[in-house]
Amino acid sequence: MPGVLLSSGCLSLTTAALSNSSSSSSSSSTPFARVINAGKSTLNEDQACCEVLVVKRRPAGSCTPNRTPMTRRRSSLPNGEGLGLRENLESSEDLTFHYWALFDGHAGSGAAVMASRLLHHHIALHLQEVLEILCTPNLLPPTCLGEEPINHHLTPTSQRALTRAASLRGAAGAPGSPSTPPTRFFTEKKVSHESLVIGAIENAFKDMDVQIEKEKAVYNISGGCTALVVVYLGGKLYVGNAGDSRAIIIRAREVIPMSAEFTPESERQRLQFLAYMQPHLLGNEFTHLEFPRRVQRKEVGKRMLYRDFTMSGWAYKTIEDDDLKFPLIYGEGKKARVLATIGVTRGLGDHNLKVHDSNIYIKPFLSCCPEVRVYPLAQCEHGADDVLVLGTDGLWDVLSNQEVAEAVTCFLANCDPDDQHRYTMAAQDLIMRARGVLKDRGWRISNDRLGSGDDISVYIIPLMYGNKQN
Repeated sequence: MPGVLLSSGCLSLTTAALSNSSSSSSSSSTPFARVINAGKSTLNEDQACCEVLVVKRRPAGSCTPNRTPMTRRRSSLPNGEGLGLRENLESSEDLTFHYWALFDGHAGSGAAVMASRLLHHHIALHLQEVLEILCTPNLLPPTCLGEEPINHHLTPTSQRALTRAASLRGAAGAPGSPSTPPTRFFTEKKVSHESLVIGAIENAFKDMDVQIEKEKAVYNISGGCTALVVVYLGGKLYVGNAGDSRAIIIRAREVIPMSAEFTPESERQRLQFLAYMQPHLLGNEFTHLEFPRRVQRKEVGKRMLYRDFTMSGWAYKTIEDDDLKFPLIYGEGKKARVLATIGVTRGLGDHNLKVHDSNIYIKPFLSCCPEVRVYPLAQCEHGADDVLVLGTDGLWDVLSNQEVAEAVTCFLANCDPDDQHRYTMAAQDLIMRARGVLKDRGWRISNDRLGSGDDISVYIIPLMYGNKQN
């Protein structure tokens, strides 16, 4: 049986059943392992990226972001040269952040490849906009910055919104207009540095999605992808997730979830509300209501269980002709689909995806916005076996959080503590556990369960080095 090859850095497409390629600039290993379609075919849609980036200040007198705001170097965490050590690469006025990302492509690898190569640049650009604030720990973010020229990179819709907002400033009764009654309370919301980093990550995802859409018109960028991103900055881990990949922290054998999957079931109410507000998106072929099963014509006039976007529970309604339409969300668990087409509800790309044999676009229901969770790494003490695990859904489809934690903890406990490759080997072991072994009745994992048949990519990142950074 072929082995799993390991690498660091940005991954490119391969045709070998169990291989990946690493960037030529990579000089050391980061704890990462992957297997293409569980080794059962040559199709590869998972991509990954690992970088250390230094964000530079804008040139003096510049009002627009520097389009090359950083230098890059590779992470080498297992050697102790990653999270904890500042290098002479940057000055005290620069900002360094570490970056790991997994992208799980579908309907082609194009969006995943593009995002793996460019998303960190978008994050760096947005961090550069607030660089001076982030580099001054005691400085509260000012509510308003100086005037800037019109941003020609904004979409027409965003630009109209800004123009409309500006015109309202002087309108009678508008906030700040001469005829506005005096405000009773002049309170101001507190904005933390942490929320600025979260905002930078969120906007970077939006920009990446817009770029994929624009370049799709010129290049062959196939499909879409989920995105799971980790940014280590200022002693904190920021985990941004758009899709069904997952991140967990294992600390002293305790499991700390750092992301939640976005699926048709978990986002049912958001999707139903959008369909209710904009019914034309359903093309007169779907209903925003959910029923326990497909409604049949003979059941018109009878009462059946249902729920809409306002409900978490179930109630009965009288079935009408409109209820015979196909439901917006159909199926259960991993088989649940939006508009009978796609099983994920957040990610990048998919701009041209339509319901089969129709002109109904699915993109309006797919959000590119990530959920960002924060872990105060520098404030916690970590041992050598405390790690952050990132994995695409090929891992989590067959292994639970607890099973992954037990497997990683057990493997690391049996390794030489001084072995700099122990985390990489733990990632490889985890991959093979999820892949299973070939038996008479197919690929099997522990307890004779079916093994994963999907692409599987895993990072295992040690947390103890984060304690060294102030």
